[in-house]
Amino acid sequence: MACANKDLDQQCITTIRTLAMDAIQKANSGHPGAPMGLAPAAFVLWKDFLKHNPKNPAWIDRDRFVLSGGHASMLLYSLLYLNGYGTTLDDIKNFRQWGSKTPGHPEYGHTAGVETTTGPLGQGVANAVGMAMAERHLGARFNQDGKTLIDHHTYVICGDGDLMEGVTQEAASLAGHLVLGKLICIYDDNSITIEGTTAIAFTEDVKARFESMNWQVIVVDDGNDLEKIRAAIQAGKDETSRPTMIKLKTHIAYGSPNKQDSSGAHGAPLGVDEIKLVKKFYGVPEDKDFYVPDEVLAECRKAIDIGKEKEQAWQEIFDTYRSETPELADNFVDAISGFLTAGWDDEIPVFTPGDKPMATRSASGKVLNAIAKNLPSLMGGSADLAPSNNTFLNDMEVFQADTPQGRNIRFGVREHAMTAIMTGMYLHSGVRPFGGTFLVFADYMRPAIRVASLMGLPMIYVLTHDSVAVGEDGPTHQPVEHLASLRAIPGLTVIRPADANETAEAWKKALNTHNGPTALILSRQNLPILDAAADGALVFGAYTLKKTKGEPDLILIATGSEVHICVEAAALLAKENIQARVVSMPSWELFEKAPAYYRERILPPGVKKRLAVEAGIPMGWERYVGDAGKVIGINTFGASAPGDRVLAEYGFTAANIVEQAKALVNE
Repeated sequence: MACANKDLDQQCITTIRTLAMDAIQKANSGHPGAPMGLAPAAFVLWKDFLKHNPKNPAWIDRDRFVLSGGHASMLLYSLLYLNGYGTTLDDIKNFRQWGSKTPGHPEYGHTAGVETTTGPLGQGVANAVGMAMAERHLGARFNQDGKTLIDHHTYVICGDGDLMEGVTQEAASLAGHLVLGKLICIYDDNSITIEGTTAIAFTEDVKARFESMNWQVIVVDDGNDLEKIRAAIQAGKDETSRPTMIKLKTHIAYGSPNKQDSSGAHGAPLGVDEIKLVKKFYGVPEDKDFYVPDEVLAECRKAIDIGKEKEQAWQEIFDTYRSETPELADNFVDAISGFLTAGWDDEIPVFTPGDKPMATRSASGKVLNAIAKNLPSLMGGSADLAPSNNTFLNDMEVFQADTPQGRNIRFGVREHAMTAIMTGMYLHSGVRPFGGTFLVFADYMRPAIRVASLMGLPMIYVLTHDSVAVGEDGPTHQPVEHLASLRAIPGLTVIRPADANETAEAWKKALNTHNGPTALILSRQNLPILDAAADGALVFGAYTLKKTKGEPDLILIATGSEVHICVEAAALLAKENIQARVVSMPSWELFEKAPAYYRERILPPGVKKRLAVEAGIPMGWERYVGDAGKVIGINTFGASAPGDRVLAEYGFTAANIVEQAKALVNE
């Protein structure tokens, strides 16, 4: 696939480089080195291989492009501008400024053409693995003989830093196992990090590592050799039985006489004088900033017409597909649009106080399976804990290399990668992923949860074994600070249901949420089914579970497994003529969004005596108990013993709640 006009190609590459240099210099902030080194590979990929339509960045059968090293964002912004995605030259000039469409790291939903938010290194690679998994799954579900709706590649550019991060290893290992042949990674092997050369900390044989994980590795020894780059990408496309890594030897800040191949070019502007020297080396006007030759813009903007033609050809296939298989076509549209199919919640079970006590993790499994029957886009799994998390979809296949239509995912013991892969799957569109592990291991998930929340993605995290009631496994497995830690993430809705019915409502709320992730916090131990005839609903985050005759003397507020203990304590208090209202508050975030009149009805401002009960650190509860209230919580790590004993030792008994409540009322 040799180029007909090598000089014009080189002009395009030079323009990508100079736009990056100039934007970073004007902002006096940014990372010029990587865009300058990667420009040839990125140009070849976008011009000769990437299937995309700049005028419809959401076209479902487009190739996905992920810049995992998000600090090299000016590479992507230059490509988006030159290819006609709507990014303007003024946007380039406003790089990293307030309100700009070109923030320091690419942000999904903020700039057209950005497939995912990247910056925390390694996560982009895992996102790309998720996108490739979604492509494989949807192709298996919907492609018919002669009518292929899903057939595209996922390309990711990563750097040395990405490969040092553990999440990349986790995700790449799974990608090789799953034989994701349409995943192609270009590794920017420039041997430079912020602190110096990679020789100070990163001397492994990357090629051998990835080959051991069932990847094809192609070495290109010159990142400026366009023909070698084209041949490598084509070889990646030709290999269908393994994902491909192209190990591309580049020069950071290529063309800079004083900063090429130096760590100084990684994260700081080159400087006005140095830029003039670079432009002289490139053979472009030294005194012109943001210089874009007309012929370069015309060449790159050909992508618009080419993209329209490709999408139109796809549309014709889909029109035939719809006329011949209308039901399957409707299912495809539902999946891609993210619709909850009609009747998705018809079989969700309803539990009664007469039922046996049930762990909320068990109730979650029953609810999840009832939903999965009627919501074909729902798929997921856990980090090797499906039997404990109750996240397995019964009677459904497992997603493996030979059964990509399966909806159960075996993520392996890879919590960080699981969470970032889920993000990539959702960003691809067509699936609604969920993933589970123990709450204590949310620490391993946190970086990816944070970025998903930043993007406003409706991910669902199933986090079981939610307190010191885990018991004998001891403090290493007993979450104490984790609820507070998750509640601190902006945009994440944390729901800790008190029984099976609240668990069912929590799943409904999670699936009806479309602007942010949800963490379902579930118990290991059995809990009684509560009489939920209340004056509110979980949709508002809290409700009065047990009313009093007239104004209450105090309010007991609890979440999860501590709610039923508060109900017992309220009954004991009533015998001593102390009227205690019991409020179940499964979600702070939902309660904060409730109307003010509702919040005041649940927690009347005139009732100052309030006791919050939760098996975790008490941080944050002061907003609900006020200056006159107290919190029964845990300010230390747990201990190894049977769960009931551990709870009792930390004061989570009806007797202790009664004692604390009486002291509070009598103050």
